[in-house]
Amino acid sequence: MKKLKIKIEYPLSNASPAILWNSIGTVHGLSEWFADEVVADENDFSFKWDDFEQKATLLHEKTHTYIRFQWNEDKGTDAYFEMKIVSAELSKDLMLTVTDFAENGDMEDLILLWNKQIEKLKRATGM
Repeated sequence: MKKLKIKIEYPLSNASPAILWNSIGTVHGLSEWFADEVVADENDFSFKWDDFEQKATLLHEKTHTYIRFQWNEDKGTDAYFEMKIVSAELSKDLMLTVTDFAENGDMEDLILLWNKQIEKLKRATGM
């Protein structure tokens, strides 16, 4: 079944671009909020939560802008997940835009999962 694309925007008005990038663009930063443990070998990443491990490939990265991964289970599809730092033109407030893919019946669960993860990010960084 083809997965559907979802884009979620999280305003982070008092965030520092450097701290936000460190949180989404580094192994150490990701292990502070995204997973219990993150290990990287070149472009191959391993994300661990308790006794569960999921592997992904780093597809693209533009320092201080965005990072895009693809879960190994999604290889051969268009599905990926991306975290992108966006600055509002007028206010200059930062926003984290998350793009991800899910099957039709899993969309609400995916949004709830990202909401929970972003709350952990905010707590970990003091945003």
